[in-house]
Amino acid sequence: MKPLVYRKARRVRHRPVTRQRLHITLGDEVQVISGDDKGKRGRVLKVYPKTGRVTVEGVNVVKRHRRATQETEGGIIEFPAPIHHSKTMLIDPKTGEPTRIRRRKDADGTMERIAVKSGQSIPRNR
Repeated sequence: MKPLVYRKARRVRHRPVTRQRLHITLGDEVQVISGDDKGKRGRVLKVYPKTGRVTVEGVNVVKRHRRATQETEGGIIEFPAPIHHSKTMLIDPKTGEPTRIRRRKDADGTMERIAVKSGQSIPRNR
């Protein structure tokens, strides 16, 4: 009879980073559709494509207690923390309501975002 051998499972140390295709970009006007800040609107300040998160001004505001250094003053600092991109919806430029988007290729080959509700093009703010 063979003796039982318990082998250690191989641990995957470095998983390849898969970037998520986000429906919003820097500078877009969005509305939060779920969570504590549901219904709030704001401009996208930063986009994290590796983690699929975005920072929206005035949404998910957290407090940090900072120690004073020689350069900076200490105290309690408030700033917006990132939220997942699926919790946000783009604002339709025509109606001002949150909308889903579709993608369409232009004649010159660039991708264009189109609001589902109104059919109007949403320009990229760069």
